[in-house]
Amino acid sequence: MATVYVGLGSNIDPEDNLHLGIRELRARFGELELSAVYCSKAFGFEGDDFLNLIARFESKDTPQAICEHIELIHNLTGREGGKWESRPLDIDLLLYNDLVIEEPPVRIPRDDVLEYSFVLRPLAELAPDLVHPVTGRTMLDHWQKFDAASHPLDVVGVIL
Repeated sequence: MATVYVGLGSNIDPEDNLHLGIRELRARFGELELSAVYCSKAFGFEGDDFLNLIARFESKDTPQAICEHIELIHNLTGREGGKWESRPLDIDLLLYNDLVIEEPPVRIPRDDVLEYSFVLRPLAELAPDLVHPVTGRTMLDHWQKFDAASHPLDVVGVIL
């Protein structure tokens, strides 16, 4: 069994779409451990605020199979479009054990882990002692050295 971390985000009907994403992940992978939900401004484009969180689960599926299932969940929300626009649901495979895959279509660990506060902060909350497979440093260490003012977050009271 692999320990898997995925990031979830939404800025179109975010509570409903995050509920859908969590429900579908649970249906496929079973028990999930969830971070708090964070609100952040859209990054890289103009749009409504996003709600973001991290989920951890165990799976026997390959990273490719997990990504295929994620696309099926995206399809349930009618998701269209690209990275730099509003979306009902965005689920990204972030980490899969200490695996490093640098060849597309699946890249692990995902660069977002160290680039965006809305990924790193909830990941450091959920797994502070988790060691990044490339840097060899813990998520908490990365978060403590991150410029949090560059993309501020607020914890929100969404129950999933």
